[in-house]
Amino acid sequence: MKKNLIYVADDDVAIRDVVKVFLEKYGYAVSCFDNGDLLLAEFEKNPSDFVILDVLMPGSSGFAICRELRKISYVPIIMLTARDGDMDYQTAMDLGCDDFFSKPVSTMSIVCRVNAIFRRIEYERIKHEAAQALALGTTK
Repeated sequence: MKKNLIYVADDDVAIRDVVKVFLEKYGYAVSCFDNGDLLLAEFEKNPSDFVILDVLMPGSSGFAICRELRKISYVPIIMLTARDGDMDYQTAMDLGCDDFFSKPVSTMSIVCRVNAIFRRIEYERIKHEAAQALALGTTK
């Protein structure tokens, strides 16, 4: 069975490492980047199943990367930031991210949210397949 691939961009190596270790412990494949521009370049070549972005990084901000990702994909996105103002939260949500955490954040909270989003995606896939099967069955 293919592991879901998660891309993580954060300029703090300690955060990248701990998020990677926890996500891998729960069965995910994880690739880390020290800025969003590198993540976006890789995503354009090899899209991941999920993205976790820091807001403040060298180069393009997490907001800018989220905006670019939304032009090409509906990939789930979680944003992390040391800033915790309502405007940052609203900006992230308006750009289309799926969740937003202020640092410091419990790594387990990130894992739980990733698991929940993947569960929802799987549920929607199953529901869609069942609807298709039902539609095909009624046309016979």
